[in-house]
Amino acid sequence: MVPMHRDDTTARAAAARGWTLVVPLKPLTLAKSRLAPAAGRGLRPALALAFAQDTVTAALACAAVEGVVIVTDDPRAGAELAALGARIVPDAPGAGLNAALEHGEAAVRSKRPGAPVAALNADLPALRPAELARVLETARAHRRAFLADAAGVGTTLLAASGGTALAPAFGGASRARHLRSGAAEIALSGVDSVRRDVDTGEDLAAALALGVGPHTLRTSATSPA
Repeated sequence: MVPMHRDDTTARAAAARGWTLVVPLKPLTLAKSRLAPAAGRGLRPALALAFAQDTVTAALACAAVEGVVIVTDDPRAGAELAALGARIVPDAPGAGLNAALEHGEAAVRSKRPGAPVAALNADLPALRPAELARVLETARAHRRAFLADAAGVGTTLLAASGGTALAPAFGGASRARHLRSGAAEIALSGVDSVRRDVDTGEDLAAALALGVGPHTLRTSATSPA
């Protein structure tokens, strides 16, 4: 009986160390509005979904990640991302990005109170599991930590250790807000795929140059961007 108890304790401890990522996603008809001039209205929702699919696929392949929670009310996106292995949580607050993240965080910690949680953008189609693992490993040294986007203005990842509130302040110039909130900025080189979010045609071109996942590659092949 003693070895069984030890195995069970070890498994619980390992689960507590693994990160759960909370990924918010707007309804596809509303997502990525700034891509419309480059991709067109018809292709924009498909690209938004493709970005999320490649982001989730890479995140779930990361050894540091215990699971991925998607906060969305979009039925198509929910079905597609659940099929990849993500847990879908309805956006019950319906009050914007940061409220959705707090709702997802609460859903995670209702089941795993001591879980480390990280908010991750849904538009990282070039995401590489090994680079994400490096970012999350660095985040472990801090109660709260964040990674700035490629432009150095926004945020692509915000992490909080177990027992620490995420306190997200995403949107626009969120790097400055996260700094003011006391979160440590993660300063790593060689993690470009974790920084490269996609809002515009120029961003998409930069992501394609890095090397995107198969969903984005296939979908963007029909884009004029």
